[in-house]
Amino acid sequence: MDAKDITKHYQKGDLTIVWQSGLCTHSAVCFRGLPEVFDPRVRPWIRPENGREEQIIEQVRKCPSGALSLL
Repeated sequence: MDAKDITKHYQKGDLTIVWQSGLCTHSAVCFRGLPEVFDPRVRPWIRPENGREEQIIEQVRKCPSGALSLL
């Protein structure tokens, strides 16, 4: 495992967003689609409390690299 391969989990109710840095291609699809939740300019860069679960699910499914997923 590369030192840059980090997996982080972000919780909103029963929904868990998983981000895998090693898969991320930085296409910014998440940021352009739901910037109030996905904003790489702030930390933490994923803030699920700022979006509705339905919005988050829809946006995560659009991730072209699979770096974002749901549990």
